[in-house]
Amino acid sequence: MDKIRLGIVVSEFNYDITMMMLERAKAHAEFLGADVTEVLKVPGVFDMPLGVKKLVEKEEIDAVVTLGAVIEGETDHDEIVIQQASRKITDLALDYNKPVSLGITGPGMTRLQAEGRIERAKAAVEAAVKMVRAMA
Repeated sequence: MDKIRLGIVVSEFNYDITMMMLERAKAHAEFLGADVTEVLKVPGVFDMPLGVKKLVEKEEIDAVVTLGAVIEGETDHDEIVIQQASRKITDLALDYNKPVSLGITGPGMTRLQAEGRIERAKAAVEAAVKMVRAMA
């Protein structure tokens, strides 16, 4: 099998956390022998499905990794954001028959918990790579 080509969609909301997630994801992709061929930054997790759609449509991308952190606020907004985004992300994977991994932490977590979960970006990369191999 040729080198696996990954696209990453990363949320700019909670930038300090998500950009560290992006760095971990890129390093882990390299460790696994995969290439990150495109990184698309979107304003927030809710905006991810459109970015994912753009990348899954590209023939030169084998899988997409999503990275974001949904931190609890004073309302249920964090629940709505993650539920809607994850549902649509799943739909896109099925519609395009291409792996899309969910590297979005939350909801219901504090900023401190989000910082502690930065390393989970690696698991999202690993899931995408494993799914590409499983579907080959």
